[in-house]
Amino acid sequence: MNVKNNRRRKESQEKIEKAFVELLQTREIKEITVSDLIKLTELNRSTFYANYIDIFDLADKTREKLENEFSNLFADYDYFNDRSGALKMFTHIRENQLFYKTYFKLCYDDKHLVSIYDAKRAEKEQIDSNLKYHIEFFRNGLNAIIKLWLAGGCQESPEEMAEVLKREYRGR
Repeated sequence: MNVKNNRRRKESQEKIEKAFVELLQTREIKEITVSDLIKLTELNRSTFYANYIDIFDLADKTREKLENEFSNLFADYDYFNDRSGALKMFTHIRENQLFYKTYFKLCYDDKHLVSIYDAKRAEKEQIDSNLKYHIEFFRNGLNAIIKLWLAGGCQESPEEMAEVLKREYRGR
């Protein structure tokens, strides 16, 4: 029986997601086929379609899973009183490079990007005029820094990267 949360189904989903992430390291999403995945996982085509509509549905679900994992990393973090979030973030990125490289590959529409931005802090620091532009500028700049760091193999330390971010944000 193909119950939504049964162990076998979860194992199949994990196999498919793992194979998908592996293929994403050498190919673009549009180059990956269901046939590629079923060959790699040795699962049936029907198993893939029982879990996903198509490759892009798999990509969306994988991206959502990665976003949830990132959110959980900062779930108990107090942005308002603790400014070590950048160091925590860069440390996590360095330790999980494959995770983040995959995440950015799955952001094919650039609507979903890493963000540790706290609008409440921005309001307190009186960055309230055109706040939506400020947030967008900060988020896109942060993502560009992370992508560049990942592309270089995370050679700089997380401490150095936190300092880069601090300097760019001018201590706000």
